[in-house]
Amino acid sequence: MYRERLVATEARTESARRLQTLLLDYHDFRRLKAGHPLVESAFHLADWQAERLKATHEDLYHHPGYHHGLEFLLTDLYAPAGMTRRDDNIDRVFPKMVKWLPDNLLDTFAGLVELNLITQRLDLELAELLEQQGIRADSINTDDYCAVYRQSRMLSQRERQISLVAEVGQQLDRYVRNRTLGWLLSMTRSPAEMADLTDLHSFLHRGYSAFRKMDDVELLIDRLVSREQQVMRNILNHHPDPFSLPGDL
Repeated sequence: MYRERLVATEARTESARRLQTLLLDYHDFRRLKAGHPLVESAFHLADWQAERLKATHEDLYHHPGYHHGLEFLLTDLYAPAGMTRRDDNIDRVFPKMVKWLPDNLLDTFAGLVELNLITQRLDLELAELLEQQGIRADSINTDDYCAVYRQSRMLSQRERQISLVAEVGQQLDRYVRNRTLGWLLSMTRSPAEMADLTDLHSFLHRGYSAFRKMDDVELLIDRLVSREQQVMRNILNHHPDPFSLPGDL
């Protein structure tokens, strides 16, 4: 991986320094996680939670105006097992990012990195709590999940995770409305392949395409956030059916 390149790059703005710090934190976490004895359990938890999210937001997931955006969220932003090359590529091109990209776009990248980092940290913590309770992550049920969720020492990070979904989603929506970005992604496909950046370029193009196809991103984000905030309250309040939500959410 490319930690030395991250450290050696001069970050001249607050946005660049924020992204640099988060990339270093994420880089170090990825190394820790790769050697962690419960890494497979964390992957099982990620799969379980992705399916839970699909069920909670089933109406949005199957809505033609939102399906592609939610699929991108669950398969690209919440699929840590398959994104090693993409993440390495971000580390590798960081010096060029801080040189050529405006601060607002660096902030969006930073938000994506922070969201991914928090999500994976939370998964690993839950895997550790399950291990302490003698519960296998590959056979977890709702009661098991809620029990260890309430034991978490990172509940403030769960609140931050939800708020980041809103922040990053709104920022991405603004960028994809600019048709120049789509043109640039098309024009840079071949150079990206030549530079061995195919994974990163494909990730950016999928995100652009998914958000371009969505009807009303603000409505989607509002519903996602309000529902996930209610799910969190339900779990912490020992609701017997925590993923069952009122009809107006």
